[in-house]
Amino acid sequence: MASPNKKTVSAVLLAAGGSSRMGNDPNGAPINKMLLRLCGETPIAHCVRAFSRSADEIVIVCSPATESAAEEAAKLASVPIRIVGGGERRQDSVLCGIEAASGDTVAIHDCARCLITGDIIERAVASANEFGSGVAAISVRDTLRRASDGETVDREGLVSMQTPQCFSRDLLLEAYAQLDRSVTDDAAVWNARFGPVRLTEGGLHNQKLTTAEDIPFFEKMLGERSPRMRIGIGEDTHRLKYGRKLILGGVEIPFDLGLEGHSDADALIHSIIDAMLGAAALGDIGAHFPDTDPKYKGVSSLLLLKEAHRLVSRAGYRIVNIDATVTAQAPKLAPHIPEMRKKTAEALEGVDCSQISIKATTPEHLGPEGSLLGVTCRAVVLLDLIG
Repeated sequence: MASPNKKTVSAVLLAAGGSSRMGNDPNGAPINKMLLRLCGETPIAHCVRAFSRSADEIVIVCSPATESAAEEAAKLASVPIRIVGGGERRQDSVLCGIEAASGDTVAIHDCARCLITGDIIERAVASANEFGSGVAAISVRDTLRRASDGETVDREGLVSMQTPQCFSRDLLLEAYAQLDRSVTDDAAVWNARFGPVRLTEGGLHNQKLTTAEDIPFFEKMLGERSPRMRIGIGEDTHRLKYGRKLILGGVEIPFDLGLEGHSDADALIHSIIDAMLGAAALGDIGAHFPDTDPKYKGVSSLLLLKEAHRLVSRAGYRIVNIDATVTAQAPKLAPHIPEMRKKTAEALEGVDCSQISIKATTPEHLGPEGSLLGVTCRAVVLLDLIG
């Protein structure tokens, strides 16, 4: 949750266009670029991934033709997301999106620019947060000539506009309310009411998917950028004390001592959660399930594991395997390991016991674990991109 002084950001992703310049498929049917699979995912999905890391919420503006692709992409978001219908013109679709948004700042982005990166987003958002507007753009690099007479056009001061185009939501709504003509982008809407926008650095790679000839370039760029496999490491230690249940891997184990903690203190599950979140770059267990929140008091860590798995799945990853080790002097854990694996797999929908390894080792009376002061668990999780 954003702090009281931090401006919230809504990403408005535009996916309602008609793809008029994309051409036809071999059967003569028009190609809708929002439905293309680039490295296994649609342009909408790639944009949802990118903005999930920078926005507090996402609004996807779609057409009837792209609604199902938007719904599929929405499953990848790690922030709240909603889907709304677009309008006849781009500016109509943008208005639908910003009216559905709730953030202080809106980041409007064409999903056709699915090579967008976090640094471009963050620069534009930071400018909008401080000055009211921030629009990604790059300087014109090539010689420009008029086709009609071949005369060179002075490129000094000329820029190519990109997205995201970010603005104070309230001010942009005011500008749209006074708009009385068709425009090609939101910078023109802002300019008509408030004057020139503030430009931020875009990128040469932040190209717009426009024609069928662009597809190989986009696939190459996306393929190079996104390695499929990601590894995370998690570790958790809890103190042993009298009067607590000893729960590891969701299994209650008979013993005089139990693990101390805000939840059920299942250090094994906590280490797996941290490894999962770490592999997907989604923070750690404390960020998602803080021990200061009363709703997690005494909660089963298997429920937290289910929620962490949902976050990882929505970010576009699936679990390949889990390897975890429990370090404890006592009690003997080997008889309980099959049930631990079973409970863990049941909490991870779609994951089989064969993908989960849990081992136990004793520290030979060395260290705090050897003195029965606590138990330490470590886990490694391998994730793979879905699709």
